[in-house]
Amino acid sequence: MRKHSILGMLLILLLAGCAPSFDDEQEVVKDSKDKEETAIIPKYKISDEYYQTILPFEPSKARGLVVSNLNTRYDIEEFENGLMRLAQNQFNPDDYLFQEGQMLDSSTISSWLNRKYTKSQLKEKDLKASENLGLNPVDTGKGDIDKRNEENPIYLAHILEHNYLTKTEDNKVSLGGVVIGLALNSVHYYQKEAYGATYETKIDSKELKREGEQIAEEVLKRLRKTEKLKNVPITIALFEQNEKSSVVPGNFISYTNIEKSSNEIKKWNSVDEKYYLFPSTKAEKKYRDDINTFTNFKEDVEEYFPNFNGVIGRAFYMDNQLQKLNIDIPIQFYGNSEAIGFTQYVAGLVMERFPKYISVQVSITSVNGPEALIVRQANQDEPTVHIYE
Repeated sequence: MRKHSILGMLLILLLAGCAPSFDDEQEVVKDSKDKEETAIIPKYKISDEYYQTILPFEPSKARGLVVSNLNTRYDIEEFENGLMRLAQNQFNPDDYLFQEGQMLDSSTISSWLNRKYTKSQLKEKDLKASENLGLNPVDTGKGDIDKRNEENPIYLAHILEHNYLTKTEDNKVSLGGVVIGLALNSVHYYQKEAYGATYETKIDSKELKREGEQIAEEVLKRLRKTEKLKNVPITIALFEQNEKSSVVPGNFISYTNIEKSSNEIKKWNSVDEKYYLFPSTKAEKKYRDDINTFTNFKEDVEEYFPNFNGVIGRAFYMDNQLQKLNIDIPIQFYGNSEAIGFTQYVAGLVMERFPKYISVQVSITSVNGPEALIVRQANQDEPTVHIYE
């Protein structure tokens, strides 16, 4: 098995258009578990688009849950990265530091993801009324199972928390805001019997948004009951995840900013973001020019290896404008020189075929693993190319 180059891993972290900042490391005082501790703000900042973090690193109190609760790795990545992107509307990266969620632990989030229980179900499960915390609809267990699941699907799939810290003039950091992501199911999966076949029911987008907003109101009430969250601004964002078979991620549909001390959601802001598979009928109907550009690139690649037909892309649109295109090229090489020559050829195609205003990333892989990575950031004159050894 070929080992991935350490340089290649670092390259992924360094793919940002802005010059890094090399300010001196700063020691700060941070509140932690009701006591003050010394923490460090690292001197290196990848880009102005990213938040700095503090050391020592504190993992999320609900670490690992996102992997089991979301449908695909594409949804996991977009849910986490997209939530941080939306956070910038409220928490400027120049003024805030990032920290993984420290307020909601695994048991709390798991209990909130349950269905609401009836009195008889609470008794069967030996739970108290105060433990009836599920945010998903009740399933009485009576009547036709298909009808029950169609009328009362599981809307809420996961809850993700991000914390944003502020630094004061006396060199202390404290919680300055919280961002909560609510991942919602576009498709509800269920079984009629244990270990039986899996059935599914599609959830209408308008219905999902309505239910998500109602869940957000209850989440806000619960957050405000937490002592450390009574007086901080909170952002809540709704994410619609794709079905399990999808090869592109879902997308955020709306978000709301709640002022500190407020217990009320006054306004929801729509998010116009969408991922499309290239090539696909959906993308061709809506973005024909972009599909034509991709098709020309794809045909050029296939001319290099005439028997090859496996180029796929994942296009990210914001406000109906193509922002980013990630392309996968799985191919079999029969020598290092062949891989180098092909990579150089593809890098040239990236510069020739795609407009400068979009970011393009091409991953070339084989049965041995990653072979090469080509990245052309928006408005970049030269691509960054790495060939794994």
